[in-house]
Amino acid sequence: MKGVYCLVLQTPACEVEVGRLGTIHFRTGYHIYVGSARGSGGLEARVGRHVRLAATREGRPHWHIDRLLLAPGITLVGAVLGTTEEDFECRIAAAIGGEAVPGFGCTDCSCPSHLFFRPEEPFAEIEEAFRKVGLVPQIRKSNMGEVHLTV
Repeated sequence: MKGVYCLVLQTPACEVEVGRLGTIHFRTGYHIYVGSARGSGGLEARVGRHVRLAATREGRPHWHIDRLLLAPGITLVGAVLGTTEEDFECRIAAAIGGEAVPGFGCTDCSCPSHLFFRPEEPFAEIEEAFRKVGLVPQIRKSNMGEVHLTV
């Protein structure tokens, strides 16, 4: 199934080198990354790749988010998925909004960012954003460091 997803990362205060964006300072809390999975393999392949990177901390970074998933101390705590054939990535990013990391994850669109900070756990807020744009959210929380996917 194709669709859109949000990864929820728990972050300590740290700095991470993120390609051309340079070194970014992250505050203690949670970061929400909005991505799309409309290519071959869909949500299971794309989000599965992110989960593997976060679990093994091994692999070559391809996207901005990969730099965070490979960084020590940053934990993938879950994902929210929405199945759709349409491009909802920017609509979800706009619905979440708020404090953002400028330029992160949005090199192929005109959004200011696809990575947002929250001081508290944001799953309910993400679920609301999905519903606001007309998608049914599927929440997958981490269990012993692994996000289980059943799309």
